[in-house]
Amino acid sequence: MFISQAKKTQWKNFIKESLLFGNEPNYELFAILSVYFVQGILGLARLAVSFFLKDELKLSPAEMGALIGVAALPWIIKPVFGFLSDGLPIFGYRRRPYLMLSGILGCLSWVALATVVNTPWQATAVLLITSMSVALSDVIVDSLVVERARKETLGRAGSLQSLTWGVAAIGGLVTAYLSGLLLQHFSTRQVFGLTAFFPLIVTAVALLINETRITAGVTVGKQEVKQQVKQLWGAVTQKSILLPTAFIFIWQATPSADSAFFYFTTNELGFEPEFLGRVRLVTSLASLLGVWVYQKYLKTISFRLILGWSTVISAVLGMTTLLLVTHANRALGIDDHWFSLGDSLILTVMGQIAFLPILVLSARLCPVGIEASLFALLMSVWNLSGLVSQEFGALLTGWLGVTETNFDKLWLLVVITNLSTLLPLPLLGWLPDEDPQSHPSSNLPPAEVYEHHVTGATIEQSFIPGLVPEFVDSGTIDRD
Repeated sequence: MFISQAKKTQWKNFIKESLLFGNEPNYELFAILSVYFVQGILGLARLAVSFFLKDELKLSPAEMGALIGVAALPWIIKPVFGFLSDGLPIFGYRRRPYLMLSGILGCLSWVALATVVNTPWQATAVLLITSMSVALSDVIVDSLVVERARKETLGRAGSLQSLTWGVAAIGGLVTAYLSGLLLQHFSTRQVFGLTAFFPLIVTAVALLINETRITAGVTVGKQEVKQQVKQLWGAVTQKSILLPTAFIFIWQATPSADSAFFYFTTNELGFEPEFLGRVRLVTSLASLLGVWVYQKYLKTISFRLILGWSTVISAVLGMTTLLLVTHANRALGIDDHWFSLGDSLILTVMGQIAFLPILVLSARLCPVGIEASLFALLMSVWNLSGLVSQEFGALLTGWLGVTETNFDKLWLLVVITNLSTLLPLPLLGWLPDEDPQSHPSSNLPPAEVYEHHVTGATIEQSFIPGLVPEFVDSGTIDRD
């Protein structure tokens, strides 16, 4: 009996330290990780969406870019969802009902894509709802995990972010190859129908959230929302928060070549959906590798140092895409398929290493009491900058004359987008050189803390980057 109990304790400690990165296993953690797993597994339909818009609805690159911009709107207004969750409880609960609602909306939107969507306008509306469902669930789990990350010591910093990101990557890994393989045997609408099942998992696990019902004695309304706005404004106007936020925006807003690369790989190189699934499998594995490298060796390195070097290295490695664009890889005896796989793997690892410090920094900048709202605002800035990046990239693509059939100047687009990633480097001083929690601002307004308000840190799993295949574009670090 003693040996059995000892083994049980040993296994529990192994799971906690090795698999959960030191986080205590409980039902709520399982629910949180399930949400991220579902967000990752929704990648099952990413390639289907891309080919549905391109081949069935006959959208041009410009039209697809416009649709992606509209679908990105819920990710830009995420603080609104944070205010709703914090200030307007449903049946006395702030988290569970909103999480359940997000799963229902997601299921219905995928069913609609599988059955009744036949025009670009319908696709835009339904993809907007799909995006909103994922963004809403993202805000809720943000509010459930930010405080956990804030309480971590610097030695533990990033453990929860790494765990949630890793679980999402596993979800993506499960469906990575299947996303392309299914399109070889089934229609895009059939894939959408299968995908509709997974958001219901989010609705189910919402019941596991540890949340105390708000009693009648707690007043919720305009006064509370007004106080939250005041607290949020007081936080974002602090130099210690404003400057890092500005850096994140500029760092991410440099032009992207995503759309041009999608058409190049499908129209010029002739890559089939099955192979694109292989690429997604490689990038999912690379994401896990990037998480492990950061968690094992880099999590205690200063934000300035790791972002500076990862940006420079990524820009240099990104130039290898020129070999593919100019077909120089063929002269070297390297097949297009093998070159694409290797390039995607290397750049995705670097992208993860650069991405995780931003998530850690964003979580640890949040003052107590407005974690959900402020973290949602910071992530909205991230998503807005991503939208700006896509629009700049689209303008640059059009200016260079790169179309769905003309790729003569794609090499120049690659060079410009890569070099532009170096532009924010002189602003690295805007980032804190040490843990923000070691020197909390004394000027932030007081914030109320409800007993049930358990919060933590998460990752930004935007649905939007999934609308294009996961070739790491030549101008930006992989964000998906």
